[in-house]
Amino acid sequence: MTGPELSSTVRLMLNGAPQELTVDNRTTLLDLLRDRLDHTGTKKGCDHGQCGACTVLIDGRRANSCLLLAVAVDGREVTTVEGLEDDEPHPMQAAFLAHDAFQCGYCTPGQICSAIGMLDELAEGWPSAVTAGPVHLDDAEIRERMSGNLCRCAAYPNIVAAIREVAGGD
Repeated sequence: MTGPELSSTVRLMLNGAPQELTVDNRTTLLDLLRDRLDHTGTKKGCDHGQCGACTVLIDGRRANSCLLLAVAVDGREVTTVEGLEDDEPHPMQAAFLAHDAFQCGYCTPGQICSAIGMLDELAEGWPSAVTAGPVHLDDAEIRERMSGNLCRCAAYPNIVAAIREVAGGD
């Protein structure tokens, strides 16, 4: 049963398009995206924030949509894997294809969104996740920064190669 005290109106920009919906206050962003807005590229993996399959970009920052209530994104910009390409695939999407950085593909949308967010964090000057001092985006640094995204098929070497290419190191 829902009532005014159990629901809220949420206004957000989803992949550049304004959305306004009334949602149950307990609805996660992941469920809103998949069940109400039909953006099924974002995957439900563990539903506990441990696998990263549900990673999206919120105001350009990566976030696990399974842990975030939809009401928390009111007034914010949400980008899913569907919103990354215009007329051409996003460079990260193209690199994932070129490096065969997927097998079953289930984690791929979250991996791609997380990789884009990770490179943006690096551009903003976030410190090294591996060593003290200047950031050197080597394979160890990429792996550490992407450690919140699991690939059950173990395509990690190809994922790292794709990210390295987009970062300009390959």
